[in-house]
Amino acid sequence: MSGIFDNLAYSTLVLLGKTHSGQGHGLFFDDRFPVPHLGSGRVRTRFLVGNLRETAIAWAKKIVPGSLIREVRRYRRFKKSERPTYLRLRIMNQLGLRPRRVPPGARSFVFVCFGNIMRSPMSEAFFKEAIARYPGIGVKIVSAGLNATPGTPAHPWAIAAAQEFGISLAGHRAALLTRAIVDEADAILAMDFQNQVDLLSRYPDAAGRCFLLGAYSGTARPIEIQDPFYGDLGETRRCYRLLQTCTQNLAESLDAIRPQDTAPSSRAR
Repeated sequence: MSGIFDNLAYSTLVLLGKTHSGQGHGLFFDDRFPVPHLGSGRVRTRFLVGNLRETAIAWAKKIVPGSLIREVRRYRRFKKSERPTYLRLRIMNQLGLRPRRVPPGARSFVFVCFGNIMRSPMSEAFFKEAIARYPGIGVKIVSAGLNATPGTPAHPWAIAAAQEFGISLAGHRAALLTRAIVDEADAILAMDFQNQVDLLSRYPDAAGRCFLLGAYSGTARPIEIQDPFYGDLGETRRCYRLLQTCTQNLAESLDAIRPQDTAPSSRAR
């Protein structure tokens, strides 16, 4: 921190012309800092502005929490038209407002992530496994990616981690989320705020059927299920344990544990 203030102080000396200088394009000197001779006041001012900017950035990195810096960067990655939606989702989550839940009569589910090669296919598999514990239930369960390349196999980490849970993703092939899939869904389960913002941006009419799967994590407020694509096999395992908890809780929240004919779909067909 002291170095930052030293730099700031020296910039002020340069602007005021208080440093000792040689001739022509020699060096300015004070007791500690040599810099190129700056000549005119305009050049000195430009130097000061640039130096102050670098000083401010260095200072901010030392006093601003890393989480806030990451949040600002994340916010700036959204399109300008999407930023208000992201802020609304974040604020509602931070305030701990009661999360929206899937209607108990839902019968058609789609799990959505970025590429449909790690999180959403495993959510689909876990949810099918959870629903299978209640014989006689008629539900439709699929997964898709907002930015999937159709036909892409599951990520190797996904295949390896899934095997540890007794599930095979070896035959999985990515599917792209389409208007037809959205229209047929009673509930669209997103993994993180990025997924939610993308969904609301592309399919605003489906806003009432979009939910955050992390609302079923059992925590006080919904959590994002981060993409293990940027981690490793261990991160994928941790992600899958969370997905297993969320999908089990989702299944148990539905009246789908009764036969289909006694619990009609929440949406007209």
